[in-house]
Amino acid sequence: MKYRNDRYGNQISQLGYGCMRFTKKGNSIDYEKAEKEVLLAIENGVNYFDTAYIYPGSEACLGRILEENKCRDKVYIATKLPQYMTRSASAVNKTFNDELTRLRTEYIDYYLMHMFTDIAEWENLKAIGIEDWISSRKKEGRICNIGFSYHGETEMFLKILNAYDWDFCQIQYNYLDEHTQAGRKGLEAAAEKGIPVIIMEPLRGGKLVDLPDKAREALAADSKGYTPAELGLRWLWDQPGVTCVLSGMNSEDMVKENIRIASDAEPGHLTEEDFKIVEQIKQIIREREKVGCTGCRYCMPCPKGVDIPGNFYYYNLMYMEKKDPARFEFAQNMGMRKEPGFASQCVGCGKCEQHCPQHISIREKLKEADRELRPLHYKIGIAAARKFMIR
Repeated sequence: MKYRNDRYGNQISQLGYGCMRFTKKGNSIDYEKAEKEVLLAIENGVNYFDTAYIYPGSEACLGRILEENKCRDKVYIATKLPQYMTRSASAVNKTFNDELTRLRTEYIDYYLMHMFTDIAEWENLKAIGIEDWISSRKKEGRICNIGFSYHGETEMFLKILNAYDWDFCQIQYNYLDEHTQAGRKGLEAAAEKGIPVIIMEPLRGGKLVDLPDKAREALAADSKGYTPAELGLRWLWDQPGVTCVLSGMNSEDMVKENIRIASDAEPGHLTEEDFKIVEQIKQIIREREKVGCTGCRYCMPCPKGVDIPGNFYYYNLMYMEKKDPARFEFAQNMGMRKEPGFASQCVGCGKCEQHCPQHISIREKLKEADRELRPLHYKIGIAAARKFMIR
């Protein structure tokens, strides 16, 4: 296993264990199976384990494994405060104490504000005293590092990154999301500040493993013999700004395979040919796109607040992957911002089209995107979620 340093010189395994996808047995986690997989990972040098308050049974399962096998001191635990459900200082305390109990520990190594999409969410936490709470828990030794996980667009990520003296952050990042969400720009901004970056969804929930046949053939023709998963992971570890890549491992074979890859991957180890194959695969995946948007953002800012590249990204995603998962991701990321940027906000001024290098009929395509991304039941669901979650 290879390791990368956090902000304070602690060595984090560059492969982390994402505990959200522990195998279920009926309605609960298959403890014996999860235990074997976690212990195999620890024995082979994995020391970063990521869970969250809202992952059903995950914290309790991980805590039991670590306590019963007496290996708490061999690992770093990362878990999360569900800030979108938090309305008071007492709620923060209750959630945190519940997590300590579930995890059977007296402290959390890496504690995250879960699923930021907007700076307003951090401002809401500040209003209930979160900064003093963090300071107190750090002084007590109950939290070692404080960070946040993020689902949203790049510029908002940068605002949150600069809003507090964070110890680390966690972003969705992979070669298909290179210029969306926090993106490469966000990754490099964090690295410049010396803030470690934990990567989630490195293979887009398996979408970069289950490649189109044409993409698989292109990869198979390469002499390196990389599997689709291996290429995706190596693309991440090639970047020095990446500290740890989380994998939701739920089989011993997957644990062994990921450890094999992590044992020799390091910054700068990919070749020009490797990057050409990545670009070739991306192009094949994007053959099913509905809009030829490159995400250059020359069309922005929209005077009415429409996130034009964001809408097109999720519209394309519906046809590159599957419709409902793309709609859900759109609802989670675009719909939960304080200022959501829906295509329906467009008034047809045409300013964006004057600046588009691809000469896209943006106004027409925005209407298409909105119809597809927000059918009636999604509009109702997003409106209900916004009423509950956004203050």
